[in-house]
Formats: sequence, C-alpha cells, structure tokens
Amino acid sequence: MPVFKKAKRESPARTLVLGFLIIIAVGTLLLCLPAASKAGKFTSIFDCLFTATSAACVTGLVVVDTWAYWSIFGQIVIALLIQVGGLGFVTLITFFNVAMGKKLGFRTLKSASEDLTESSFQNGRKIFIRIVKYSLIFEATGALIMSFALFPKYGGYGIWMAVFMSITAFCNAGFDLAGMEGEFSSLISFQDNPAVLITIAMLIILGGLGFIVWENFLTFRESKKLSLHTRTVLVMTGALILAGTLFFLFAEWNNPKTLGNMSFGEKVLNAFFSSVTTRTAGFDSISMGDMSEFSQLGTILLMFVGAAPGSTGGGVKVTTLMVVIVTVVSYIRNKNDVELFRHKLNKLVIYRTVVTLALSMTAVGICFSALYFSMPSDAGAGSGAVQCLFDAVSAFSTTGLSAGATAQAGFLGKCVLIVTMFLGRVGPVSVIMSLVMNTQNRKNIVVPEGDILIG
Repeated sequence: MPVFKKAKRESPARTLVLGFLIIIAVGTLLLCLPAASKAGKFTSIFDCLFTATSAACVTGLVVVDTWAYWSIFGQIVIALLIQVGGLGFVTLITFFNVAMGKKLGFRTLKSASEDLTESSFQNGRKIFIRIVKYSLIFEATGALIMSFALFPKYGGYGIWMAVFMSITAFCNAGFDLAGMEGEFSSLISFQDNPAVLITIAMLIILGGLGFIVWENFLTFRESKKLSLHTRTVLVMTGALILAGTLFFLFAEWNNPKTLGNMSFGEKVLNAFFSSVTTRTAGFDSISMGDMSEFSQLGTILLMFVGAAPGSTGGGVKVTTLMVVIVTVVSYIRNKNDVELFRHKLNKLVIYRTVVTLALSMTAVGICFSALYFSMPSDAGAGSGAVQCLFDAVSAFSTTGLSAGATAQAGFLGKCVLIVTMFLGRVGPVSVIMSLVMNTQNRKNIVVPEGDILIG
C-alpha cells in the first residue's frame, strides 16, 4: 500500500516574501511594455524594477518622474501596485502575525487580555472585506474632496490626479502626478492649498493607524473600551505629529528656501504636513534637499520610527518606540516588570523590540555604507553622508522622501536601495524567518544561567 507523505506547510514568513516578489515581478513586466511610457517605447528593465519595487513596497522613491514619463496605462499599473502592496500587505501581515501568535506585531494585546483581537481575526474573509471596504471608503472620500481643488485647474485629468494621490496617500506611498508643475517637485506647488495638503495628511494618518485601531473604533459601542494597542498607537501618533510640527517650525522658520517666506498660517500648515508625511508617506510640500542638515537629521528619526503595526506604513513602528520608552522608564524606576498603561508587558515583546531595532539599524547601516561608497566620483549636491543616510532610512522605512542621494546614486547604489525597500516593507524579522531553518525542537533545551556587566 503506497504511503503518501503530508505536504510540508510553507512558513507564513516565506509566503509573505514570495508574495511580494511575485507582485514586483508582474509590475516590472507590465511597466516594461511600450504602452506604459508616454514615448511608447520599451523602458529599461532596471528602471521598471526600481519603480515596481518602490510602488509595491509603497515607498515612493523614483528614478523618473511619474507624470512626465509614464502614460495613463503606466500610471494605472503603478496605482494598482500601490493598492495591492498596501492592502495586500495589511491582509498578509495580519494572517502572518496571527499564525505566529504576534497579534499584529504587538503581543501586549494578549497580555492585556483584550478579546478584541481574538474575535476579530477568526474569520479571514471578514478581515479582508473590512480592510478593503473601509480603505476604499477613505480613498473615495479623499479623491472626492481633492477633485474639487484639482478639477478647476487641471480639468478631467485633475480627477485622475485626485484618485491617484488619494490611493498613494492612504497607502503611504508618496507617488504623485504633480510633475507638470516641475519634475520631481512632489506637492511643493500645493504648499498654499490646505484642501489638498490636509486631505492627504488625513489619509496618511488613517492609513498609518492600522486595521486593529479601525476595528477597535468600529466595535467600541459593544466593547466600551479601547485596547492597549489602540491607546498606544493613538498616543504615540499624536505625540509624534505634534513634536514633528514644532520641530519643523523651529528648525525651518527662517530658512528662505523652505518656510522662511511663508505666512504664519502657511508655516503651520506645511510644518504639520511635513511632520505627518515624514513618517513613511513620502510627499513633500517643502523640498527636503533645501532643508538644513539639522532638519534632515530630525526627519531621519521620524522616518525611522514610522507608523503603526498592521498599517500601510513602514518604519520600526510607533509601538516599538513606546516599548523602548517604557522599558527605560521602568528600569530607572527600579521596577521588575515593564509596564504600559498599568499593564505588564510580556518579556517576548521586549525581546522582539530589541531584535527589530538591531536588525533595522543593521539594514540601514549596510544600505547607507553601500550607497555612500558607491556614489560616482562626479556626484554633485545630495551625495554627502547625511543625504545618503537620509535616503537609506527613507528606503528602509518605505517613506520615499529624498535628500538627493537617490538621483545621484549609481547602478550599485540603486540596487541596494531596491533590496532595502523590499526588506523594509516585508520586515527584516520576516525575511530572516523565511530563510532560517526551523528551530522549534530547540525550545526545550535547558542551558545554565549566566551574568555579564552592562553599562
């Protein structure tokens, strides 16, 4: 009698990585077609790979201006890549986290005994429908509002601009179609248009909060409480937006190339927008290359933090920063346990925080070094150390802002940026887990306890 072996179950992390590779490959092939470019000719596969990776990983770094180079067909392909990369990522990462027992990357939901996650993620079909439903509602609302601002100036194309930028804003991608006002100018021509900037900022924030926060608000009438995760995300998001706004106002107040020549209201508007968009969105209403290096360093920190777990944004996540803060506070106060909003955090949360930070900083360090040392000898402005670090963090955090290093980078540098964008979107922990062998049989091994001096 023949014996049939049970098929080996593919790890969720490996499925996630392969899924994104397939999305990028399909996007690359579609963008290579002559119909995708305005010139009606084949585009080099490397430029298509860079663009497809940036779109699928919802980053926003580009080698050609989206409006000036790509046809309507090409722009639609990019929009679909962003939509699939944004919503597909949320859906896949939800299943991945549940399969790994991480509860959207923040296991304090379990330690806090919040049953919201347990009840919300039992039905995979329900998850997908809710994500798509509310995402489309947010995007349609944003597109409608921006249409009123763009249609009078750009006619029918203004409606497509509104739809395109609504998708890219909600998915925290940073692609835009404002190239007719100047290639690679992003939203600088709209810096005095609150309807566009505020709408895009709100879409960025909504996309960056994550599905678990939306779910908590949707079920608040029944549960009558906000989960620990939701409170953490809301507090950190609000604090970072306020801190970033004040930072940009202070650092760029008198800079004539950025905020210096604006009215008070425009300064506040653009400082607020910069604070929101620097945490993984990638639009800019003031040129990042014209900012002082002090401001660029501050922007690097905001980009590195990023958005919330399970969202369309990247970075190491706001919850990771909160865990670091409360761990330091708990240690200073000589507490045996790490507490957050009167809840004790599971030690695995602390371990994962350390691993996430270590792998993220390693990835950024490698990308920065490769980018800096691969710069062509004749590279001009934007090729300095701060600018290379800026673009390396931007690629890893899937922000898409650039201080000029991407435009100056050679072939090797852009290859490194492609890998970094992919790594940042999928997550360094996920990539490592997809490559390593199963170590489950080592969990019960007992080893002697040791001690070393720290600090």
